[in-house]
Amino acid sequence: MSDPTWITLLPPVLAIVLAIWTKQVYLSLAGGLWLAWTIVSDWNPLTGLSAAIQGTVDVFGSDGDARAIMFTIAIGALIATVEASGGVRGFVLFLEQNKWVNSAKRAQLLAWATGVVIFIESNITVLVAGSTARPLFDRYKCSREKLAYIIDSTSAPICILIPLNAWGAYNLQILEGLGVENALGVFVQSIAFNFYAIVAVLLVLAVILWNINLGPMKKAEERTKAGELLWPDATPMIDEDVLSPDPIDTIPPRAINMVAPIAAMVLFMPIGLYITGNGVFADGSGSTSVLWSVLFGLAVAWLMLRVQGAFTTSELVKVGLKGAGGLVPLALILLLAIALGDVVQLMGTGEYVAEVTRGTMPNFVYLPLVFLVSGGIAFSTGTSWGTFAIMLPIAVPAAAGLGLPIAPFLAAALSGGIFGDHCSPISDTTIISSMASATDHIDHVRTQLPYALVGGAIATVCFGLLGATL
Repeated sequence: MSDPTWITLLPPVLAIVLAIWTKQVYLSLAGGLWLAWTIVSDWNPLTGLSAAIQGTVDVFGSDGDARAIMFTIAIGALIATVEASGGVRGFVLFLEQNKWVNSAKRAQLLAWATGVVIFIESNITVLVAGSTARPLFDRYKCSREKLAYIIDSTSAPICILIPLNAWGAYNLQILEGLGVENALGVFVQSIAFNFYAIVAVLLVLAVILWNINLGPMKKAEERTKAGELLWPDATPMIDEDVLSPDPIDTIPPRAINMVAPIAAMVLFMPIGLYITGNGVFADGSGSTSVLWSVLFGLAVAWLMLRVQGAFTTSELVKVGLKGAGGLVPLALILLLAIALGDVVQLMGTGEYVAEVTRGTMPNFVYLPLVFLVSGGIAFSTGTSWGTFAIMLPIAVPAAAGLGLPIAPFLAAALSGGIFGDHCSPISDTTIISSMASATDHIDHVRTQLPYALVGGAIATVCFGLLGATL
């Protein structure tokens, strides 16, 4: 395409508007995808439709994208296996018998702690935390919208603060490609300045401890306490019967059946990064390591259940396929989101947003500008990773050109990506959080938005103060 113009904003804007208006995420993403390719095809709608279909097929041509979709299917099999094994029931029973979780507040703290501890990949975090805490939230009449907010705000924010996981490996590769010396050291320095991620995690904790319910969240909490899990017109993002099957009486609930596979999955992640990076963690493939980790956790679960005599191999296959089928809708959403992100990148939407705002303010507000532009790109594209790929090549050279340290600019770009991701209804992490919580997606976006805006405002001020000291 020629130099990007404001026209490139139309596809993501259409997808966002349709998502809010119709509550149909699939059609919204497909509509944005069709419009994007129609624009690329000189406004020929039929050619655009053909190109959109081919662009979706081309997603499978990327190893990383294909692994992400495979991961989605595999994590569905793992969660269903753990549920069917009585692992989740055993873990919940263990917590309640030891009086660790006996109230709504403690159920929320469990979800928060799970998000903090499982930091290898944001999608794994929300799916594990959601499937573990959802029964407790329902039991103690805490809204599913609050569960979605908690796991959404302790997934990507935690992952972006850890260098040795899929997120860290991805960003380190970008920094090294930009010629940054000691990329790992710069990344570690930026952690202290990643204000939105830090504020998001701490804000969730404050919300739990002091029961802070803002706007739509207050209404959702009141509805749940009155005995209604969802609003009458709500459409849960997942079929609970698939990933939360009826308990099998012949299998005693054992916490180890949940803890061991998840621990195996978490511990295998750095091993995968080490192997794929030929001995260097930072060079490892995040998508490969995540997929290996999930498959290793699934293998551990199957081996344990065979040793216990709880399932035959045939039964394990049936349970795994049922769980994988339960996340096919999520895989479809990821497929459409990736395809939309690819064509939006082709159109230069992110570059356009960055270009029209670059140099419009004095240097002392450059950090807040980087943060807000990154947030705008992530909101309009629905991808924080895509935002990093767009903004880091802009922010890092800008810091060098201004003779300023790179770490604060890196932190501002990363923080903005997470902030915009939290606000966007077409973000994959936001969508997955809705699915893991079995709540209506737009209800999750509406209830989370006030908290994200508060965190964004605090982060903007912090970046302004930091910029004044550089």
